[in-house]
Amino acid sequence: MKFGMNLLLWTTHVAEAHYPVIAALKKIGYDGVEIPVFEGSSQDYKALGAMLRSEGLGVTAVSVMTADTNPISPDPKVRQAARDRLLWVLEHCSEMGADVLAGPLHSALGVFSGVGPTGVERQRGVEFFCDVAGDVRSSGVTLALEYLNRFENYFLTTAADALAFVDAVDQPECGVMWDTFHAHIEEKSTAPLETIRRRLSHVHISENDRGTPGTGQVHWKATFAALKKINFDRWLVIEAFGRALPDLAAATRVWRDLFDDPYALCEAGLKFVRAQR
Repeated sequence: MKFGMNLLLWTTHVAEAHYPVIAALKKIGYDGVEIPVFEGSSQDYKALGAMLRSEGLGVTAVSVMTADTNPISPDPKVRQAARDRLLWVLEHCSEMGADVLAGPLHSALGVFSGVGPTGVERQRGVEFFCDVAGDVRSSGVTLALEYLNRFENYFLTTAADALAFVDAVDQPECGVMWDTFHAHIEEKSTAPLETIRRRLSHVHISENDRGTPGTGQVHWKATFAALKKINFDRWLVIEAFGRALPDLAAATRVWRDLFDDPYALCEAGLKFVRAQR
């Protein structure tokens, strides 16, 4: 396994000012970092990639879709905007050397129809990812589609939903992500990890309160037992959120401090995860 830390704890756009954070994570013992790709230029991501290589760190990426870039929208113009957005993200992933792009790329984050997903929406989504499969393959990036809990998304909310969707897409570069925070809300056990093993391309380690892994209610023993059973050997990325970024704190519903110091969280989180192997 490789261990990473998601930079959303500090920023939605990693710039030169955040390079000391990355260097500190390397010193703590991380194998890589997960970079949010929401904004920025090719120059930014090429420079970041060079910095990561100089530190000997691997890199994964995370992004989201919005109401204006929704792959399952009934509006063809919005679906085209989603395609353009994904290709833009993939380009920057390639520029910095990311091998995985994770996130709820299947639909718009925080947008609800008032009912559950429809067959027409599923078909639009499948067609979208089949259409971009060649571009994803050319980028050298593996997609890790993240299902979310019912309070953040309605389209894919369980591992079974995500697996059925990715199976329908049936492209080797399109996989499923397991996030322990969302799974803690929506799954009855860790058994679905075994079910999705053939499509599992990424794992987020996130506590039930979004704070330090190992300090809350997530079923960690069962989670790591399942990962060991299926011989998962890809990225385990810790994802936590704080109040340093007001907009992100509001989006993730973080209304109180969940930890005293971000670096202490990173140290404790990595120590906890390594101890579970």
